[in-house]
Amino acid sequence: MSNSEVVGLPVLQEESVVPCCPPIAAGELSQADAEKMAAMFKALSDPVRLRLFSRIASHPAGEACVCDIADVGVSQPTVSHHLKKLREAGLLTSQKRGTWVYYQVAPSVVAGMSGMLDLSAQPVRAARQPVRSGGQQRSR
Repeated sequence: MSNSEVVGLPVLQEESVVPCCPPIAAGELSQADAEKMAAMFKALSDPVRLRLFSRIASHPAGEACVCDIADVGVSQPTVSHHLKKLREAGLLTSQKRGTWVYYQVAPSVVAGMSGMLDLSAQPVRAARQPVRSGGQQRSR
């Protein structure tokens, strides 16, 4: 075969093409939704806040008294500050009962986050790396 000879290749139909990685987002976010989600993720980006949030979310009663979750290695006023930030971000609701405050995960939070990230999708596979001849990977 000469170098100028054209070889016919099969054409894949669009519906038969499988992407290398499924999308992780359920859809594009609006500006307002993106700002709200960014505030939530920003609040959760602190390790102490993430621990507090997970303790409340996993509490058997569905709510937790501040007295039950405060042992995260920081002072009680710092715990109160972190819980306030989580409330302001819309992640928690609170209710005062006597001298104690009880916290719950805001009802729409988990559904909103899992809806934004399509957590029911297939596990993400590692993307294929382009390979040069000789088996060496391209540097990015």
